[in-house]
Amino acid sequence: MNKRTFFKSAAMAGAGLFTIRSLAYGENGSSIISPLMPGPLTNSKGEYILPPLDYPYNALEPHIDEQTMRLHHDKHHAGYVKGLNKATQAVKTAIEQNDYALIKYWERELAFHGSGHVLHSVYWKNMTPKTTRPSDTLKKYINRDFGSLNNFISYFSAASKKVEGSGWGILAYQTGTDKLVVLQAEKHQNLSQWISVPILVCDVWEHAYYLKYQNKRADYIRNFMDVVNWDDVGNRLDHLLSLK
Repeated sequence: MNKRTFFKSAAMAGAGLFTIRSLAYGENGSSIISPLMPGPLTNSKGEYILPPLDYPYNALEPHIDEQTMRLHHDKHHAGYVKGLNKATQAVKTAIEQNDYALIKYWERELAFHGSGHVLHSVYWKNMTPKTTRPSDTLKKYINRDFGSLNNFISYFSAASKKVEGSGWGILAYQTGTDKLVVLQAEKHQNLSQWISVPILVCDVWEHAYYLKYQNKRADYIRNFMDVVNWDDVGNRLDHLLSLK
C-alpha cells in the first residue's frame, strides 16, 4: 500500500462510527433496518443527506415539543450533515493534492460531524408517537443483562442524566460479547467502545430539551422514555444478531 492509498483508506475509516451501513436494502429492493443508518446515506452526487422524519414535527407532543423538533432536526442535525460534507470534501482535496498539513483538523471534523449525524439519525428512529413494546428477543436480552425492563429504564435514565455537559445516553450491543451495555458519550466523537453498536440513544445536549424543560434534564429523559420506539430498537438488535 502506497502513501496515497493509505491516507485514502484512513480518511474513509477516520469517522469510524458513521461509515457503517450494513445491508440497508433487501434483495428485492425493500428497505430493512441496518445497525445504524436505515435508508441511503448519500444522494446521487455522493453527498451525505439529512434523513426526513417518519412523523410530523408535532407528533411527539406533549413529550417533545414541535419547536424543539424543528430546530433540532432542521438546524442542529442539518448542521452536522453540512459539516460532514465539508470535511469529506476537504479530505478528498488533501488526497488529490497530497497535502496533509491540516489532516488532524479535518479528521476531528469527520469524527465530530459524522458521529453527530449517525447518532441523530438513530435518535429520530428511536422515537414514535405510537405505543410500542419490546420484542421478545429484546426483552430477553434486557432481562438477562439488566434484570428487568424497569431496571434497564432506571439505569439508562440515571446514566443519561449524569452525562457531564453535552452528550448521549446509549444502549449498545457489543458484537464481540453478545451483550447489551449502557454507555455515556460525553463527546460523541470520542465514543471508545468500538465493538458496541448503538441501538437506542437519548440526546442530552441542551438543544434537545432546553426550550421546554430548561435545566430539568431528568424530566425530559422521563418523557423521552414514554416515546421510545421499541419496535425500532428490537429490529436493530435482531439485525445485529442475524450477522453473528
